[in-house]
Amino acid sequence: MDGMLLMVDQNPVLSVLLFSLMFRVVHHLLRKLPLPKVVEHDELRSWKWRNLSVSLVHSLLTGPWAITCVSLWPEMLSNMHSFSTPVCYMLVSVSAGYFVQDAGDIIFSGHALGSWEFLLHHFLVLWCFLYNLYNQRYVAGAAVALLVEVNSMTLHARLLLKLAGAQGSRLYNANKYFNLFTYVTFRLGTQFYITYYIIINFSVLQHGSYFLLTVLLMDTMILIYFYRLLRADFWPRGKGHIIQNGAHRSSSQLFDD
Repeated sequence: MDGMLLMVDQNPVLSVLLFSLMFRVVHHLLRKLPLPKVVEHDELRSWKWRNLSVSLVHSLLTGPWAITCVSLWPEMLSNMHSFSTPVCYMLVSVSAGYFVQDAGDIIFSGHALGSWEFLLHHFLVLWCFLYNLYNQRYVAGAAVALLVEVNSMTLHARLLLKLAGAQGSRLYNANKYFNLFTYVTFRLGTQFYITYYIIINFSVLQHGSYFLLTVLLMDTMILIYFYRLLRADFWPRGKGHIIQNGAHRSSSQLFDD
């Protein structure tokens, strides 16, 4: 374990590429699992199912990991720009590897146009995470930001249930409310705390403008996604609209509708 931590710390680019390869291996292993019948004969939905399954693995790994880091070192919340531990550093490396893999999966599978919002999100995350790893600055901030992956666990479960046609199930209904709770607590709460931290410490932060611009763009995106989530799960449109447009959804819309 110590050797792995040393490798990650000394070779950030190599470690990100290795973790990206690890998630690609996960992708191939998940391909061996059977698909729901409503998904397997639709190329777009089959790809989205596998893509989301890898995303769920990432969230199940990094969400609890981020909570553990904050629980063990609560001082990282008040010193996000200079605090770091090898465990936090590895967490950011693993997550950066996932985002590289997922961006590659979207691009090389031919779904870049329909998923441009997610490519933009991945780009914003990666330019911060790679800066954090290369300069060994704001590592705690990146680890704190990964608390949003707690919400991603319920968000990806929601999307997988939708793809499987289980919107009317009790499981979907229960997850709908749990997802709303985790979105407000872990995604909105985390993002706005980071925004607040950058603003009040702006004068002493190195490259503060770089991170403030990024976090404000991310704030805008998550508020848009929050509105879409509320509209889809709590302010649903008519069944006729859904049926009429269901066959023409892009891969991006499959995340929101």
